[in-house]
Amino acid sequence: MNESSAHPGSTMLQGPVWNRILLFALPVAATGMLEQLFNASDIAIVGSFAQTGRTEAVAAVGANSPIVGLLVNFFVGIALGANVVIAQAVGQRKPKTIEQAVQTSLLLAIACGLATTLIGEAVIGTGLSLMNIPADVYPHALQYMRIYLAGMPAILLYNFEASVFRSIGETKTPLLALAVSGVINVILNLFFVIVVHLSVAGVAIATVIANVISSLILLAILLKTDKPIRLSLHDLHPSRAVAARILRIGLPAGLQSSVFAIANIIIQTAINSLGTVVMAASSAAFNVEIFCYYVLNSFTQACTTFVSQNYGAGQFDRCRKILGVSITEGILATVLSIALVLSCGRSLLAIFNSSPQVIENGYWRMVIVFAGYVFSVLYESFSGYLRGFGISLVPALLTVLGVCGVRLVWVFAVFPQHPTFPFLMLCFPISLCVTALLMAGAVFHCRPAVREKAAAAQ
Repeated sequence: MNESSAHPGSTMLQGPVWNRILLFALPVAATGMLEQLFNASDIAIVGSFAQTGRTEAVAAVGANSPIVGLLVNFFVGIALGANVVIAQAVGQRKPKTIEQAVQTSLLLAIACGLATTLIGEAVIGTGLSLMNIPADVYPHALQYMRIYLAGMPAILLYNFEASVFRSIGETKTPLLALAVSGVINVILNLFFVIVVHLSVAGVAIATVIANVISSLILLAILLKTDKPIRLSLHDLHPSRAVAARILRIGLPAGLQSSVFAIANIIIQTAINSLGTVVMAASSAAFNVEIFCYYVLNSFTQACTTFVSQNYGAGQFDRCRKILGVSITEGILATVLSIALVLSCGRSLLAIFNSSPQVIENGYWRMVIVFAGYVFSVLYESFSGYLRGFGISLVPALLTVLGVCGVRLVWVFAVFPQHPTFPFLMLCFPISLCVTALLMAGAVFHCRPAVREKAAAAQ
């Protein structure tokens, strides 16, 4: 097949932008929510059905959330590099590049997963010991993380596969695969905790099994699909050049995502110093508020994918329109989701832990963290816009400065002066505001659509 003749059938390059971005974003948001339900069901079930030490079990699973976020977010960022490379090839109508990128992406996922398992198992004990985890929580936290690390190849494979599907605008398939595995995850959680009495170990095993199922479902579809992202196991030809492009975009994106997780690990260390009740409250609140984050993040993912395809097709004015629509729809959807969550926030927190102290502390965390979510829409949309043009290092560096820098200063210099939970949580909206301003300046300075349009006209 001629490299430039086949039309991949994308709908991102023409027609109205408003409804297409919305139709892309909603399944992505739902997929993120289902992924979070893996961890949320872990916490809810051990908090409600564990035979003994329920608060310690909730704290143990929650204490691992920043580490899980660090690992998964880093590799999801690299997977986003695959998304950009494939989407640009779709816009350019280069089926051979699409084929190479799909094969390279999935092999990269498996290799990264195996390496993470081996390295993680060797260092996780030391890592957890540095996080000020209370003695009654530490053994359970270590047990959960060791089991979770064993499942990293399947976890990364699913995320890379989902990124491949999204590069052509197919967001429902990853959602359906995750829905099936999510139901299985909840059933297994209940079985291992109530019937087998495995508590923290049981929910970790259930999560790994569910991720294996979701990755195998998507792999089976990729092998049989008639779309340009079809995978052939009989003719695997990973490309070093394509891998280099994926990593050039994906590594800074992974760093950008990881910076949040690194900063959150530092914040989690400060939270741990406030006691088991605050740890449990923060863990429960995180597992509620994260659903609103997936709403806003879905529009920023749409921005990256739509911009990537239209940049590949040379439709630079449409790229700028996509940015404006993504920000507008993202803010509206985020505000609506926050209002819905806060209206029943205490009831949602009670699902994870019924202690009045846990619920009150958790609700205050949600209120403060949500105050920064509009800034997060702006920051992530600007960042996704730049990444769609292949500009990935600049937003990564600005994230290190705006997110990690501000939160480090807050935890080590400001928080010790007022060591309370609400005061600690103020670092979230403050750091997001600073980062949004920095990212807006980067977009104004780089002006990628204007620059590329001028270059194409020469």
